[in-house]
Amino acid sequence: MHPHRFRDLLAGVLILLAAGLHAPPVDAQAAPQATSQDAAAQEGMRTAINHYFNGQATGDASHMRRAFLPSARIESVRDGKVTSLTLDEFCSFFKGKPAADEASRVRTIDFLDASGTAGTARITLDHGAMVITDYFLLLKVGDEWRIANKISHFGRREGVSG
Repeated sequence: MHPHRFRDLLAGVLILLAAGLHAPPVDAQAAPQATSQDAAAQEGMRTAINHYFNGQATGDASHMRRAFLPSARIESVRDGKVTSLTLDEFCSFFKGKPAADEASRVRTIDFLDASGTAGTARITLDHGAMVITDYFLLLKVGDEWRIANKISHFGRREGVSG
């Protein structure tokens, strides 16, 4: 599949997932309880995401390589331009030391969802004046969850300098 068609397909899937998350439940009383398989999947996805968080916090690219599949793409639109990176290109930004403002940064997992060996997650990275929203597609390969693709939105917080 051509990389642009894959990116378009990936964007469409994420839009559909996001739209479904805002739909109210038909009957909140009938909401299914999480199964132990769901809990195990969520724990595995959290492990991959925590590797990502540790890579950001420490500046150590080896954490990113543990978080992502080797074939992962990291994509965003910044200043009106599409950026599409390989894992190696993305890892080149991590120079082995934390950012100067690391102590003030906050990272949260907003949601996780999985079905079998496929999952999705949204995380928020609060960097003071910058708020980044990342969407991950994750795959369970063997016994391990890994991030297959990441797309990001870069936003600015009103009234905060930085």
